[in-house]
Amino acid sequence: MKSLAFFNNKGGVGKTSLVYHLAWMFADLGLNVVAIDLDPQANLTSMFLGEGRLEQLWPDGEHPETILGILRPIVKGVGDITPPKLQQINDRIALIAGDLGLSTFEDRLSDAWTKCLNNDEAAFRTITSLFRAAKLAAEKTESDLVLIDVGPNLGAINRAALIGADHVVIPLAPDLFSLQGLKNLGPSLRTWRDGWEERKKKNPAKELDLPTGSMRPAGYVVMQHAVKASDSPVKAYLRWMEQIPRVYRQSVLDDLAPPATSVSNDEYCLARLKHYRSLMPMAMAARKPMFFLRPADGAIGSHIQAVRNCYTDFNMLAKVIAEAVAIEIL
Repeated sequence: MKSLAFFNNKGGVGKTSLVYHLAWMFADLGLNVVAIDLDPQANLTSMFLGEGRLEQLWPDGEHPETILGILRPIVKGVGDITPPKLQQINDRIALIAGDLGLSTFEDRLSDAWTKCLNNDEAAFRTITSLFRAAKLAAEKTESDLVLIDVGPNLGAINRAALIGADHVVIPLAPDLFSLQGLKNLGPSLRTWRDGWEERKKKNPAKELDLPTGSMRPAGYVVMQHAVKASDSPVKAYLRWMEQIPRVYRQSVLDDLAPPATSVSNDEYCLARLKHYRSLMPMAMAARKPMFFLRPADGAIGSHIQAVRNCYTDFNMLAKVIAEAVAIEIL
């Protein structure tokens, strides 16, 4: 089982939509997938599930079928995680549903990070709770891949989520804010990795399953660039796109070697995904990924070719990611 987190310090770049569509595409390619919504905004959950189901998941009181339900004994200080209750999306996709109440776990994670240095077993169980919940879900569903969606910040929830990830994919837009996000993200990953290496040695519970904390950068995906008739990015974005290889190499990889001259020939660029404009609202209304839209969903006329192009783009991206993280697709 491989775990893959999608993370950028800059929000609004299409990260959650990317996770959603890749979950469907990996499933289409024959992999069993667990998607985990660790963003307290729970947008990934709302993409997978209808409003009626969300009302059932988030009633007044406790939420036993969400990530917060899994963590409830730790939040209350009365025990360890409970077995995850998964939302089965189809035969190959399972979801650990998000919860707006997850933000209440932030302070406990922050406190546990410090206490791990004091050989505190409860702190280690707290810090590893997200990783262990993901692993239990993957074992339960015999999944090949865990996709982790996190919020756009450098807080304690994301730190705990990221140390439990084998690889990190960075979605970004060709703009100043995404580049600044890259500059913040790279040093944070290294600090978290080093901090976890120091803490792992102090774990008093040898039977406790600890994540490696590897969070190896798998590459970046340039999202939602504007296009002209020629499908090339407009000039307003070109200046930012040209800077991405340098900033990624220096900030994320801590590598001062000469970068690629553009994203088109950068080995770390996994894909450049176009903004599919009217396909997304159509897909949300149909509650399915854009590349599975049919005429009955409104995909007629020029939309038919757009759907085919979308399938090709995500199919290629999924295969590139699989190769980058050493996942075999039959």
